[in-house]
Amino acid sequence: MHQQAKPVADRTRTLVDWLQRRVLGFSHHWLAWANLSLGVMVGLPWLAPILMKLGATGPARGIYLFYSILCHQLADRSFFLFGPKVMYASTELLTFTPDADTWLGLRAFTGTAELGFKVAWSDRMVSLYGGILLGGLIFALLRQRLKPPHWRIFLLMVVPIIADGVTHWLSDLAGLGQGFRYSNGWLATLTGNLFSKSFYVGNALGSFNSWMRLITGLLFGLGVVWLVYPLIEASFRDVRQMQQPRMRAHQTVTDVT
Repeated sequence: MHQQAKPVADRTRTLVDWLQRRVLGFSHHWLAWANLSLGVMVGLPWLAPILMKLGATGPARGIYLFYSILCHQLADRSFFLFGPKVMYASTELLTFTPDADTWLGLRAFTGTAELGFKVAWSDRMVSLYGGILLGGLIFALLRQRLKPPHWRIFLLMVVPIIADGVTHWLSDLAGLGQGFRYSNGWLATLTGNLFSKSFYVGNALGSFNSWMRLITGLLFGLGVVWLVYPLIEASFRDVRQMQQPRMRAHQTVTDVT
């Protein structure tokens, strides 16, 4: 009985040792894996219009479907590739899809050969997840010195996207192209119509709405990395401090025996 129990104990110990080595290895390289994973996640939405252009509509629609879980994919708030313009107003899209005045219509429209094809998530998501990836690359350079921000600084980086997103949502309740965030008359009054109409009205690249989505998304992404990544690094540092002496001691015993 004792002889049977020993091989089981040895196999269990071997499995535990293997898991400890994997965890220890991951603790050294977690940031590389995080940045690589985010790079793939950020890049795939841009692959969808490329595949559409090449005629590989099946894989492209698979990407659109997957990212629709994460994003509203409204065509008037998304970038386009392979067309004359980078972004289009919903009124410009009406010629190509009669449902461009509805949420579902703008969400489903992926583009045409004349307009180009839509990136698989909105400009806000591009800046938000791009900000997380950028923050991860910056953290790779500063990981030994960067500490989590004060909670007030973190709030200053997070609150703008909440305010922008909530006001967009409230504005859209009046109907696409009808709400106060579409015309931004309040902003024109505050600034004395200092800028052109294209800055105040709509969602096109260079408009106030576009700038706010890009800036607030980037701030949020960088803020999340600044808060979370130093905490993850500290946790894995503790893992290394605990596991490395154990692994060295175990290796010493193994060598002796």
